[in-house]
Amino acid sequence: MDLLSALSLGELALSFSRVPLFPVFDLSYFIVSILYLKYEPGAVELSRRHPTASWLCAMLHCFGSYILADLLLGEPLIDYFSNNSSVLLATAVWYLIFFCPMDLFYKCVCFLPVKLIFVAMKEVVRVRKIAVGIHHAHHHYHHGWFVMIATGWVKGSGVALMSNFERLLRGVWKPETNEFMHMSFPTKASLYGAVLFTLQQTRWLPVSKASLIFLFTMFMVSCKVFLTATHSHSSPFDVLEGYICPVLFGAAWGGDRHHDNHGASHGGSHGSGPGAQHSVLPPKSKEELSEGSRKKKTKKAD
Repeated sequence: MDLLSALSLGELALSFSRVPLFPVFDLSYFIVSILYLKYEPGAVELSRRHPTASWLCAMLHCFGSYILADLLLGEPLIDYFSNNSSVLLATAVWYLIFFCPMDLFYKCVCFLPVKLIFVAMKEVVRVRKIAVGIHHAHHHYHHGWFVMIATGWVKGSGVALMSNFERLLRGVWKPETNEFMHMSFPTKASLYGAVLFTLQQTRWLPVSKASLIFLFTMFMVSCKVFLTATHSHSSPFDVLEGYICPVLFGAAWGGDRHHDNHGASHGGSHGSGPGAQHSVLPPKSKEELSEGSRKKKTKKAD
């Protein structure tokens, strides 16, 4: 039985799922997305020197999820840019955030109580995009679970997943900081949400779509507002993953300990007693090695 129906909230969830996103919620999504762009080092200088590149980065922050979803489903990548109203609205937000006199617009939207409202509204858009992306993928691949999950995932966190390409437009290349290696909370939550909506779409999860949208939106809004208000970069999933990941993947708990024991056993084989493992000198760190090599090069130059 549907949980929300049992709590007499089914009508509320249905009405909530039918709330139009344009223009109010989309405006909030654009504001928060372009705010994060302005927080990036060198973004303001780029807007002054290369406004076209800055505008392209802003459009990727606003529409990157649609571009990645179209790429996965084999549709024209530029298709969403035919939506003139959304592109013009995002462009207006970009111009006001970067070029408004005395940064008045930026200061207003950065005021924490106002920013928290925009952050909450952005999460409403994110969850709706995940649900719509999976529904769209289901029409193309009725039994393609992984396709639906991937499409919903990029719909919810496409901007973060293509962050390396966006940085490249700004002249920054840091492949070691890609989102697949260091997932943020929205990226993880979008992945887990895509799994839930895929199960619901394929009727393995006995919950209506409106109810799932309502419940998952409340979870995302509460978590993201709390993290933004406390200026925290942690994730609510960290505690759970700290217990599950070592069991499933052998990480964190056993990995470093095994490495230390392995190194100690090799050191002990050359010692003469049981305490030889403790007498082995610790290996030099990367900083010490680089410092030593730098000194050698300096001596050779002298």
